[in-house]
Amino acid sequence: MAHMGRRILISALAVLMAVPAGAGEVVHRTEYKVALGILTIARATFVTRIEDDKSYKVSGDISSAGLADLVTNISAKTSVDGVLRGDRLQASRYYLYYKSGKRARTYEVRYNNGNITSTTVKPPRRPPANWVDVPAGDLRSVLDPISGLIFPADSNPCSQRLPIYDGEMRMDLVLSPRGSQDFSTEGFSGKALVCSVRFVPKSGYKKGRSDIVYLSKSNRMEIWFAKADAANVYAPVYVRIPTQYGPVTITAVKYSAS
Repeated sequence: MAHMGRRILISALAVLMAVPAGAGEVVHRTEYKVALGILTIARATFVTRIEDDKSYKVSGDISSAGLADLVTNISAKTSVDGVLRGDRLQASRYYLYYKSGKRARTYEVRYNNGNITSTTVKPPRRPPANWVDVPAGDLRSVLDPISGLIFPADSNPCSQRLPIYDGEMRMDLVLSPRGSQDFSTEGFSGKALVCSVRFVPKSGYKKGRSDIVYLSKSNRMEIWFAKADAANVYAPVYVRIPTQYGPVTITAVKYSAS
């Protein structure tokens, strides 16, 4: 999978685990299996900490597994800090460290009331030809890749247009309803809402890049939302991402409070 596709995958993993909970300090742990077709290619563990209903911190570790680990070692660490505003999570800082083989890069984004105040990428990337720059307007009223897919239980997750910024790329995820499915894993058993997802690249990418073009033209991307027992919210438990190499699926294998 190309670099952009891998970063989109990491962002998808990140949004899966941010589950707000009730009063007092709460710790929520989630574990995921990532598969390309029937082959496991990565595993991930995320921990969400909510303190006194005022602030939250989410941290995650992702590593390659199975045959993918024999080809190249891929690992990532990601985190987000923020505050609870009403029934939504609002980030103040998003961080991603990504390593593939010997190459490593970090992304750090600072937010203020949903607007980007700074972005730091180390080492800096030299924009290639046909790069679509990110205009100032694309950095206002945006969501981070971790907190952006958590919704109050009285909302409709599958009727949303989500403006996401991951430190480099600005994208919209356009969700629409596709019914419901039974879903069971450790810590949850019940119905999940199935949303079709349309990927709309806005800026911060190379125009004409094959993996982005492929994903933007696909109508087979899905996210499943389930109600978290620890709070009255919807959070994702399953993601299906079409790629040129076959479908990548991200499935929660544990979804419960610690």
